[in-house]
Amino acid sequence: MSLKAALAGNPNCGKTTLFNALTGSSQYVGNWPGVTVEKIEGRLKTDKNIILTDLPGIYSLSPYTDDEVVSRNYLIREKPDLIINIIDASNLERNLYLTTQLAELGIPMILALNMTDIVRKNGDIIDVQKLSKHLGCPAVEISALKGTGLKQLTDTVQTALRERPIPTPPLFPQPLEKALSSVWDQKDFPQPPLFSRWLSVKILEGDRKIAEILPIPDEQKTKTAQSARILEKKYGDDIESLISAERYKTIENMLRDCYKRKIRDITVSDRVDSIVTNRWLSLPIFAVIMFSVYFISVTTVGSVATDWTNDVFFGEWIIPGLRNLMESAGTAPWAVSLTVDGIVGGVGAVLGFLPQMFILFLMLSFLEDCGYMTRVAFIMNRFFKKFGLSGKSFIPLLISSGCGVPGIMATKTIENEQNRRMTVITATFIPCGAKLPVIALISGAALGGAWWAAPAVYFTGIAAVACTGIILKKTKPFEGITAPFVMELPPYHWPAPRNLLIHVWERCRSFIVKAGTVIFLACTLIWFLSSFGFDETGFGMTSVEKSLLARTGSILAPLFIPLGFGNWEAAVATVTGLAAKENIVGTFGVLLNRGESGEIDAGLLTAVMNLFPSKAAAFSFLMFNILCAPCFAAIGAIRKQMGNPKWTIFAVAYQTLFAYTVSLIIYQFGRVISGEALSVGTLAAAAAVIVFIYALVRNPETEKRLFSRSRQ
Repeated sequence: MSLKAALAGNPNCGKTTLFNALTGSSQYVGNWPGVTVEKIEGRLKTDKNIILTDLPGIYSLSPYTDDEVVSRNYLIREKPDLIINIIDASNLERNLYLTTQLAELGIPMILALNMTDIVRKNGDIIDVQKLSKHLGCPAVEISALKGTGLKQLTDTVQTALRERPIPTPPLFPQPLEKALSSVWDQKDFPQPPLFSRWLSVKILEGDRKIAEILPIPDEQKTKTAQSARILEKKYGDDIESLISAERYKTIENMLRDCYKRKIRDITVSDRVDSIVTNRWLSLPIFAVIMFSVYFISVTTVGSVATDWTNDVFFGEWIIPGLRNLMESAGTAPWAVSLTVDGIVGGVGAVLGFLPQMFILFLMLSFLEDCGYMTRVAFIMNRFFKKFGLSGKSFIPLLISSGCGVPGIMATKTIENEQNRRMTVITATFIPCGAKLPVIALISGAALGGAWWAAPAVYFTGIAAVACTGIILKKTKPFEGITAPFVMELPPYHWPAPRNLLIHVWERCRSFIVKAGTVIFLACTLIWFLSSFGFDETGFGMTSVEKSLLARTGSILAPLFIPLGFGNWEAAVATVTGLAAKENIVGTFGVLLNRGESGEIDAGLLTAVMNLFPSKAAAFSFLMFNILCAPCFAAIGAIRKQMGNPKWTIFAVAYQTLFAYTVSLIIYQFGRVISGEALSVGTLAAAAAVIVFIYALVRNPETEKRLFSRSRQ
């Protein structure tokens, strides 16, 4: 029979790193809250009968966030055999607050004091034996990142599962203890249930969600509420604050006995933070860093690697070699075309951009793991608050730079419903890994490899988030107070190479898997639709211009004429991007990698460049596909997070309308600047700018007052 052990602790305490070390798994380790948004399970490497569950990082067992609900519900409903409480030993006071609550559950528990290498480096001393005695459960010093103390921890886990050490919950002053003991009325509760101590505290605090765990008679609620009011009157504070203060008093007394802190000078992290989190320098520094990341990964080093992969590896070696091999073997022309032009041409066009993605993910992972991106979330809190969002909104946006789906799922950490919905709507404005090939292709082909294109797209995504926040916050469905943002800044450190490679591999692997499945099928379908159609002889293989795809695309193309890419190829690529954004490149690869007689063209970049009449049209196409409705997988994640089909439709419609407006403005003003005459489209773009500016600057309160006066 399997035994269950749950890993519980604060965000950034090293839970997921420890989980990977104990189970051999490769869950992504992030340096911000919300990385683990669902419980994740694995088996202990040294004992397969022990199942470890990595719970979302939480600060308490109060149900303020979805993370806390996930963790609390698991502990209460699943009743694990053991809790492994992971504690950041360099920040004991903050982390032990959760420990005091876990101790009240009455579930066997051990403490894993993580980051003890940092404690020793700082010159601090923790008396583990005394701390263990205070809490009534075993404690082990470890460093999950460096792998020290893990054998002792696994041995302690196995021992604890046999001996089941019950921790000692903190004792409060006598008036509070008396109130807690009176919660269990023998008439209503003949036998106190499991977790009785913790339930007593929650009932006294007036926890509204406690009824999901234990039905409480109205008479008992009234009696407990009266006890709470008496205490609040006695101490002059609300009951929840009273209990919280007593927890910290207990922790303070405990640490006075077992923790000696060395008085030290300002650390290197403090010195760096004084610059990178400076009120005036923080945003410019962030802009320079992200500009450098995209410049290196897309325009310079990444571009060289991708050009070789596309032009030499696929363009000169794979595609011609495969074509010659199949033709010399007497393969039917349609099979050659399907394999070379459809599958290899389409999938290869996408995989050719893998080197750029690898470099981008490696640099972003380094910034995340070293601790810088945690600071960016703190910096962005000041920036986002002006637009109705909080620093917590930046975390899903950051995760979305890899993939929009986990980014959208990470919005669970945002307590305020309006903030959460707004973040869900805007998360996919940030270019994900799937959009990177599109950015690289268009900037390399139609924009001449412009150095500014990739960074401009990234910062346009951030601008789109900010503008959306301003616009939506002024509407009734999104009114409300911005959720507070609390985050501990971990000290800077060099990331472990293994963690970096795990993160990069996970992101690249999902891209490769998608290329071998979704994009493979899409390219096969696109080849069929672009190779078959009706002509004078009836249905069969025909030229691309007469194919089913061309006829369908020609119906959709007029919608994009005002945006500058009203040809059927670009229209079809935009639509296929809904299945997966990489399909845009795959579609061009299938449609454009063939000359008039089916021979390989000089290059995909040249063929794509010929699709767009100007750089403004190419940039318009790029921005529309970056900002419009995301892929089907991300739309499904939006549906799950919104919990309502109407909100999902609104999100997708808003994203598409926003993208259309931005692209319209880019193309129409771009063509005027280049010397072309004004048109109806130009007037429409001017009207869109006026409406957009009005939506940004309007004051709903002033409008309400004017409307009320006009009615009077």
